[in-house]
Amino acid sequence: MRTQTDEGYRHALGNRQVQMIAIGGAIGVGLFLGSGGRLAAAGPGLVLSYAAAGLAAFFVMRALGELVLYRPASGSFVEYAGEFIGPWAAFASGWMYWINWAFTGIAELTAIAAYIHYWAPGFPQWVTALIALGFVMSVNLVSVRLFGELEFWFAMLKVLAITIFLVVGLVLVVFTIGQATPHNLVSHGGLFPNGFPMVLMSLQSVVFAYASIELVGITAGETARPHEVMPKAINGVVWRIAIFYVGSVALLAMVLPWTAYHAGTSPFVTVFSGLGIPWAADAMNLIVITAALSSCNSGLYATGRILRSMAMKQEAPRFAGTLSSRFVPIGGIVFTAAMFLAGVALFYFLPERAFNIATAVASLGVITTWGVLVWCQIRLRQSGHLSVFPMPGSPFTNWLTLAFLLLVVLLMPFADRDQQVAFFLIPAMAAAIALGWRMVSRRRTVNGGGP
Repeated sequence: MRTQTDEGYRHALGNRQVQMIAIGGAIGVGLFLGSGGRLAAAGPGLVLSYAAAGLAAFFVMRALGELVLYRPASGSFVEYAGEFIGPWAAFASGWMYWINWAFTGIAELTAIAAYIHYWAPGFPQWVTALIALGFVMSVNLVSVRLFGELEFWFAMLKVLAITIFLVVGLVLVVFTIGQATPHNLVSHGGLFPNGFPMVLMSLQSVVFAYASIELVGITAGETARPHEVMPKAINGVVWRIAIFYVGSVALLAMVLPWTAYHAGTSPFVTVFSGLGIPWAADAMNLIVITAALSSCNSGLYATGRILRSMAMKQEAPRFAGTLSSRFVPIGGIVFTAAMFLAGVALFYFLPERAFNIATAVASLGVITTWGVLVWCQIRLRQSGHLSVFPMPGSPFTNWLTLAFLLLVVLLMPFADRDQQVAFFLIPAMAAAIALGWRMVSRRRTVNGGGP
């Protein structure tokens, strides 16, 4: 059963594309770029952060699986929040998800500009960001099929890069070539060289690294045979988390001492540069740029669908509900792209902190989204629904996941300045959303209570 908010879409995404979109959602700049700075700050114990966040991400995805098979919807968790929690929750979660992608896009554009600067130091970075934004915006506005095809190849490139690193890293560690040795996990100060609290403080950035795994749920409204395709895509997240994230970070910590990594430099570039291969750094630089473009591309796709779903219920500007002749939610895409432009200003004034501030704010949206999905699955079970694709350990795993997400938020004011900025923005975001909901409710009352 599909919803009214899916009206007008074409089911243009096939199994091949959905599988790769799920993979691409699980591999992003948070791993390719952010893990370097976190390794430098937390040491080898960062592996534990990735494992803990990965376990939470797994349960979130299985909760999403139950919801998607219950009712596929392009509005995804916004639709589920409205049904299982209440209209206010749909409004709040939809706008928090938009905040997630708006600031994620800012972070990705920042990364693209910084890494193009690596090759062309004299080229204005804000122009680089504009060109990148224009490219992904054009892709999204042309057609859903083009978006899916581009994401397929973006994901292929990312998977290829990670696979090559895993093979090379494993060979280096097994044969103890160069500095590579499992002993690096406990040498240079031990597993927690800067203390266990630093590992806890890294959880926010690690959660951001897992962001957009839920994107596969949004594709459900435009996927042929979702009841066949979705379980395969969601189940695939389990081994991707274990291998691509936890495995990659563990190998990074073994291939080189944690002291070899630095913030602002991809740890993968650091490893391949150390091998003495002249083109390795350039190749990995290209991969990071591709990962950032992929994330921006996915962000415009996701927010376009979410905003259209909300606009059809008068919870977002009316133009955000506009569907083009190519069956693309053009209004929502343009609305998000405008926010991406604002991120160029943040990069201009705070070039060294823009990426970390943007990812910290974006992670609040990720945490909200995950929390809503887990809570909606609890309510679905309470309604008596029996799924053919049940979440393991529910409802106990639901509560453990929610507790983990709360812990991540509560740790933010005790972390670095950038996380503190995001934490102290929470009251302002809550007030803005509450004011927006009050305006929406008042308008509905005037109009006779209609949506």
